[in-house]
Amino acid sequence: MEALELFSILARGEDSAHQFKKNITNPDSLAAEFVAFSNGAGGRIFIGVDDDGSVAGLTSADIRRLNQLVSNTASQCVEPAINPTTSNVETGRGLVMVVEIAGGVAKPYQDKNGAFWVKNGYDKRKATSRKEIQRIFQKANLLHADEIPVHGLSVADIDYDYFKVFFRKRFNKSLEEQEIPLTRILENLNLQKDGVLNVGGAVLFAQAPQYKLPAFVVKAAAFNGISVADDEYLDNSVIAGKLEYIFDATMKFILSNLHHVQGGQHVNSPGISEIPRPAIEELIANALVHRDYFISAPVLVFIFRDRVEIISPGHLPNNLTVENIKSGISNIRNPVIASIAFEGHLIPYQGIGSGILRALSKYPDIDFIDDRKGNTFKVVIKRRDHQ
Repeated sequence: MEALELFSILARGEDSAHQFKKNITNPDSLAAEFVAFSNGAGGRIFIGVDDDGSVAGLTSADIRRLNQLVSNTASQCVEPAINPTTSNVETGRGLVMVVEIAGGVAKPYQDKNGAFWVKNGYDKRKATSRKEIQRIFQKANLLHADEIPVHGLSVADIDYDYFKVFFRKRFNKSLEEQEIPLTRILENLNLQKDGVLNVGGAVLFAQAPQYKLPAFVVKAAAFNGISVADDEYLDNSVIAGKLEYIFDATMKFILSNLHHVQGGQHVNSPGISEIPRPAIEELIANALVHRDYFISAPVLVFIFRDRVEIISPGHLPNNLTVENIKSGISNIRNPVIASIAFEGHLIPYQGIGSGILRALSKYPDIDFIDDRKGNTFKVVIKRRDHQ
């Protein structure tokens, strides 16, 4: 890094990728910075710089001491160990050490005391809540929300007749003919563990999953205007039950509140939806399969005069972007639900990143909003009759 580039960065101030330190002597403090950057997207620490971005400068002796401190901290105070790189920039006001930490590939990282640190704007903070630590593990693909046990739900809560139909469809065999008990079958399918259904098993096959998971529903409303602040709505519904039922009932709600045209068909034909049914199917399937089940909130479906909105809990996972998903790149957040939904043909979900592409091919007037601050993902389908 040249001095000109350094001064340009310092002039912009600290942010989530750039941290200024006048000096560092405490390995525990440095380890916390390393962990926070490693658990995130990485970043750089500029040592020899005041908080306001002015250069305080380091001596050659400082640089030698700091190199040893960086090396020892990275290998002995961060678990798993990391490999930061250092460079020294001469500024005319003294040296500045630039320590670069890559976003970790072995997340989650912790300090030697077992603390998980995450970036919080330009600063850092300790992750303390259970859900936040779960989310760190989720980003590392070490934990998935649909594998979390739902205490109070067991094999006795399975809709047995429904599961029998799924089993025959999926394996082309009768459930009654199997020589192993249902509890073992559920465990083999990763739907339960130690006699307790997980979130995937509950939302897919429990008779009444909302008994223990009341937030995992779809709340739908149709308005005459263009805002949820409208005083009156045309229709509303809270849709609960197994995932397949929620999908079917949500589709019915949307289609019943859209316009249908004959489009050259016979007068007695049911008409064609103003928004093609296949596009809606893909978007609802994605909302149900890929929502963040760590978040206790419903999927929201709003039908306005000029658009339809589908709002899912949880922004796009990891480094996915709207551009990525429009190119067919996917990241399966809930592998249990995704695999069973696909293999059992419970809902029209393929699981290969093609759903968004198919929806856009059927109806291009769709916008996607990844709201990371609000932790939601919104799909906005424009109604052509009102453009």
